[in-house]
Amino acid sequence: MMEGCARRLLAWYEEEKRVLPWRDNPDPYAVWVSEIMLQQTRVETALPYYQRWMARFPDVASLAAAEEREVLSLWEGLGYYTRARNLHRAAREVMRHYGGQLPAEKEALRALPGIGEYTAGAIASMAFGRDEIAVDGNVLRVMARLFAIEKPIDTAAGRRAVAERVRACLPAGRAGDFNQALMDLGARLCLPRQPRCGACPLQADCLAQQSGRQAEFPRRRPRRRPPKVVVTAAVITRGGRVLIAQRPSGGLLGGLWEFPGGKLEPGESLHACLQREIREELGAAIQVGPSLGVYRHAYTHFQVTLHAFRAWLLAGESPRPVQVQALRWVQLEELTSFPMGKIDREIARRLQKDA
Repeated sequence: MMEGCARRLLAWYEEEKRVLPWRDNPDPYAVWVSEIMLQQTRVETALPYYQRWMARFPDVASLAAAEEREVLSLWEGLGYYTRARNLHRAAREVMRHYGGQLPAEKEALRALPGIGEYTAGAIASMAFGRDEIAVDGNVLRVMARLFAIEKPIDTAAGRRAVAERVRACLPAGRAGDFNQALMDLGARLCLPRQPRCGACPLQADCLAQQSGRQAEFPRRRPRRRPPKVVVTAAVITRGGRVLIAQRPSGGLLGGLWEFPGGKLEPGESLHACLQREIREELGAAIQVGPSLGVYRHAYTHFQVTLHAFRAWLLAGESPRPVQVQALRWVQLEELTSFPMGKIDREIARRLQKDA
């Protein structure tokens, strides 16, 4: 069954594979960038970002020489900004330790920032022809259905069970094509809902399809509802300029610029929250003014509702970066050149529109 599955899948892939700019005679750097962008991002969404990125940073050397602000600006809107910072850091390590050439060995790849088990396997197989597996979300779903794997795929045991099946099917010398074929199959036919089983080259081998249980796989652990977080932000102006703060490099949205503020504590009013946060982050006291809107965004593990307010520094107050990386007073038209998260960019656009 294993050899037959690989043969049928590769034959389908030769006829039906998606045309993507990093395929066919792939450059290792291009494969690396594409795989980082595709982590938790659909191909259709990532493609324009990939094309802009490669136009500005066509190789490791150009990325390594760039300033972080420009790197984050090109990434803005793609989310999960740690990926961009790790790409930047890794490029500098590749220049320092490998002469600007990405290493071919999986373990050497894994030692670079932002490259985990899946990405290392994808680069090694697709860019260097190594016989390595690459198990992403699409592959987990395809293999869980194909072999009716009962273990939840969001557990270590479930991922091991899938990896073992992929490794057993892996055709020597064609791992890159095989890994991409599995990904394409999951993206185009073996869909999360309403899989197109009639067009699948592995239909005759699929245990879930044979028993009519496609909808039961892959199995997952019961999910908890994501927590809801309320935060505030201050749009502080002075002399025609607005104050923005740079978030610390580590953590969520690290290195991006924002309108300062923070999380509402139990029993606190929105105004009291904002005054406390500005005092803690910037060491300054403010007067809170009228609302500038309510903004919502869902992250992977929580949901945010942000209340923005106009605010002014009290007489004699001088903000300083206490719990932020840096502060900057900027003209409204300058906001475009500072990389921001989705909500802060919405606020910035509103300010520019209303100016």
